[in-house]
Order: sequence, then C-alpha cells, then structure tokens
Amino acid sequence: MVALYDKIGVGYSNLRKPDPRIANLIHTALGDAETVLNVGAGTGSYEPAERQVTALEPSAEMIRQRPAGSAKAYQGFAEDLPFADDAFDAAMAVLTVHHWADLEKGLREMRRVAKYRLVILTFDPEAHYFWLADYIPEIVELDQPIMPKMMEYGRILGDVRIEDIPVPHDCTDGFLGAYWRRPHAYLEAKVRASISTFAKLDNAPDQLTRLAQDLDSGAWNRRYGHLMEENSLDAGYRLVVAD
Repeated sequence: MVALYDKIGVGYSNLRKPDPRIANLIHTALGDAETVLNVGAGTGSYEPAERQVTALEPSAEMIRQRPAGSAKAYQGFAEDLPFADDAFDAAMAVLTVHHWADLEKGLREMRRVAKYRLVILTFDPEAHYFWLADYIPEIVELDQPIMPKMMEYGRILGDVRIEDIPVPHDCTDGFLGAYWRRPHAYLEAKVRASISTFAKLDNAPDQLTRLAQDLDSGAWNRRYGHLMEENSLDAGYRLVVAD
C-alpha cells in the first residue's frame, strides 16, 4: 500500500478535498477530545483544525502533499504506533483500515494510545453497492477480501456505535462512491487516478467503455436516472465510534 499511494498520491490532494458535511459528522463524533491522532492520515483530510492533531502516514508522497501549517506528521504504520499509552484523547482513521496489513493489531494500537474514543470512517462490504459495480463487478471482488465486516469492530473493540454516512450528490472528496450522481466523472483518468480501487484495475478504461456508451445512448439514464432526484445516497460508508 505504501508503494500504491506513493504512485497515486501524486496530485491526490487536488481531488480528495474533505467534504464539509462528512467532516462535521467526524468532528462531532470526536466529542470533547482535545488531542487527536489521525492514523493513515494521508494529506490531512478531516483533521479538525481547532484541536491538537498528530498525524501518522506510511506514504512519503502523501506526507509531502500535506498543506503548510497542517498537523505534524510521522511516517509509520497503524500496527506499530510510535506513541506512548494514552498519549491522545482520541484517535481517528478515515478510509484507511482496508489498507492495513493487520486490522486487529491496528485497532488495538489505536485503543492503546487513545484514552477515550476511536472514530473510524470505513465501508461496509455487506452493504448494497451502487451502480458502478454493475459496470465493473471486479470492484466487489477487490473489496470483499480487504474490507472488514462491521461485526469485526465489535469483536475487537467491544461496544461500538455504527452510523450510516450518506454521500452528498456534490461530494468534494473524490473517493470511489463520491460521483454516484456524476457518472461522467468516472470516465476521467484524473478522477480515477486518485482512487485506490482503480489503481488496482489495469483494464478499468476498457471496462468503462460500456458506461460511456450507455451515457451517450441514454441507457444509463433509463436505468439509474431516478438517482438524479436524490441529494444523497447510502453508498455503504459507515462511521464506527468506540469508547
């Protein structure tokens, strides 16, 4: 994953801008925590500016793109956090756990260094996949082995609260499900370049030929046009909160 993000991380910050509505949900879940560790921090998306944040990220390219004035970043891995027990009030992890080599070890490390709360944005692999999977079924095949099931969080952490995170139709964070109401975006190479799923699909442009044809012919609109009336979509994203 380090090599993957060293590759796709180039230009990543231009398309992966934190969505303020999702940010508000994450920051609210952090409660009263004053010191926060962001694990798998990337370029710093969703780090609350009003709190004392420390970031940990394995990819040097992602760290390089962190904006000036952002939280101090350490290069390292979730499974071996270089911090003392109870060093932070809370720890957060945003769309990163599926890249970890050992989920349980990483979560237990987060719990070790956080005194009060863990907040994790992730994807439920048992949720209904949105329409893109109809065009590229390999997305599901890639997700299933790496996306932790929701029950795993309770097994490892004990009592957890899980919240649905609806994706706004104009979501500013270009993750896989962000463009559900903007289908033409998936045809753009620069959009796909900042999504890790596409980085693992060598033949994605060929597979998207049918999407391009269906958009031109109106077939996509006949099948999925009803989504254009929706302001947000449950695309399987979940917020896990553990005290």
